[in-house]
Amino acid sequence: MAVGDRADPLLVVGSDLLGGPPLGMVPLVLGAEPIPESISVRGGDPARFLLEPVTAAAVVHPDGWVLLDGGFNLDVIRDPVARAAHYDYESYTAVVPPGDALAEGVAAAGLDWSRLAFAAISHVHLDHTGGLRLVPPGCRVVLQRREWEWLAGGAGRDETVIPADVLDADVRIQLLDGDTELAPGLRALDTRGHTPGHQSFVVELPDRTVVLACDAADLRRNITERVACGWTARAEDAAAAQRAIERLAELDGRPGVEVWPGHDPEWPAWQR
Repeated sequence: MAVGDRADPLLVVGSDLLGGPPLGMVPLVLGAEPIPESISVRGGDPARFLLEPVTAAAVVHPDGWVLLDGGFNLDVIRDPVARAAHYDYESYTAVVPPGDALAEGVAAAGLDWSRLAFAAISHVHLDHTGGLRLVPPGCRVVLQRREWEWLAGGAGRDETVIPADVLDADVRIQLLDGDTELAPGLRALDTRGHTPGHQSFVVELPDRTVVLACDAADLRRNITERVACGWTARAEDAAAAQRAIERLAELDGRPGVEVWPGHDPEWPAWQR
């Protein structure tokens, strides 16, 4: 796996392959997970659990598509020993439907993996990195540099990370430094805080602009009440998580812009 120093090569390749701005976006619900309210909302009730959707999206361009996040690694989940090592915590487990929701969702949308221009991962938590098992060999995968450094520095089970999802994938990692134009009509936003290099995504669709908050805002409540999620990988990043919420709330107030929370079971796009 080659680790790029900057995102500049991706911008040229991505633009050439995609042929123009997005034509549409396909919301993907890949499973669910029980989460205490206190994890999703700072000051929330630790005894109140929400069954939250695990989400991703495919952004469709004229000549290709982009995968944003990827859900769970089903190869790990369906191996009892590996699942016990990585997925089963005191109050957490992965909930997945039969089959392969990512593969089936991509196929149902009429998308071909051979036309995947690149993938981007909001952050390296285990409910976002599992889709890399399906991307073609050598595919570019976009991460923020701070996230890569956190992963390479030893993030693991205690931080709900499966390092092998990323480190063992046959992909080319492309590192970003903050806000970056990824392709026509598709941008990465620096929303660090939940993890050291968390990023959200702005998708400029023909009729509206959608901001995928990912885990910078689990619930719509985070945005409307301007309250950060209750968990950060590092205690010192709590202020950054609040700044990310403020940024998302400001974007949500702009005409024609919708900020989608990453894990809200009541958000219409994630209801299946």
